Amino acid sequence: MTRPAGEDRRLIGAFLEMMAAEAGAARNTLLAYARDLEGASELLGGDLAGAAEPDLARLGAAWLPLKRATVARKAAALRRFFGFLADEGLRSDDPSAALPRPAAERSLPKILDHRAVDALFVEIDRRKRDDGGSAPLRLAALIELLYGSGLRATELVSLPRYAVSPDRPFLILKGKGGRERLVPISDRARAAVAEWSALVPRDQLWLFPSGKKHLSRVRLYQLVKELAAGAGIPPERISPHVLRHAFATHLLEGGADLRAVQTLLGHADIATTQIYTHVETKRLVELVNSRHPLVDAPRRPS
Repeated sequence: MTRPAGEDRRLIGAFLEMMAAEAGAARNTLLAYARDLEGASELLGGDLAGAAEPDLARLGAAWLPLKRATVARKAAALRRFFGFLADEGLRSDDPSAALPRPAAERSLPKILDHRAVDALFVEIDRRKRDDGGSAPLRLAALIELLYGSGLRATELVSLPRYAVSPDRPFLILKGKGGRERLVPISDRARAAVAEWSALVPRDQLWLFPSGKKHLSRVRLYQLVKELAAGAGIPPERISPHVLRHAFATHLLEGGADLRAVQTLLGHADIATTQIYTHVETKRLVELVNSRHPLVDAPRRPS
């Protein structure tokens, strides 16, 4: 069954709303996404949201005359769009593997250093002391799971009421593409969740309820930004996804194996995880240049 063009327009609009609210995308970025997605929809007869891999391969062929950077931008927009559809449960598959990947330098993910992460938890502790109530307990549980386990925003807000058990140091998640993975939960994260969970009604479906549903990704994004501002961190530097990046990067800094981090993040392709090695490599190069014993030694004449 072919989706009508109006369905493409509706889903593209919902995707752009998410990018504005959750990712803080600038107006020009949103306009570029809209142009690329609407152009792809037009080329596919108004059925972009229902496209299969052969359809996206046809798109790639149509883009051949374009500059490499333009193709990379268009393909990136479509990947994010199909990732959004998968996250929302609107598709059970992700056909974007068929999109072209022009060779180009990949931008490094935004990360937080250990000092910034510590500042977030200091701010949470301050709120617990000064504010009282349930809000700081919920915030502590959310941030512990984001940074301590590397959960995606959608995975976190939609956790079932009893997903995290006080006597089980892991949970099993179904992430992108329906892939299941085992996620270890630290002792301090389980303790934070237990504190919050004690306030959630026993018959509630969700661990982080909000009205008749669970907490939205947009609200999670807002909570993280508000916390950053309170901790003295520029809000534009942080988002739920940045905390996921920090989780991965800090694990690698601590000596974790790349394959283990791939499993923890739920990446299907290790190439996706390898971007974090570039962040760590940059740090190591800076370390050698500043701390190596020969840095200040005079050079011997050749």
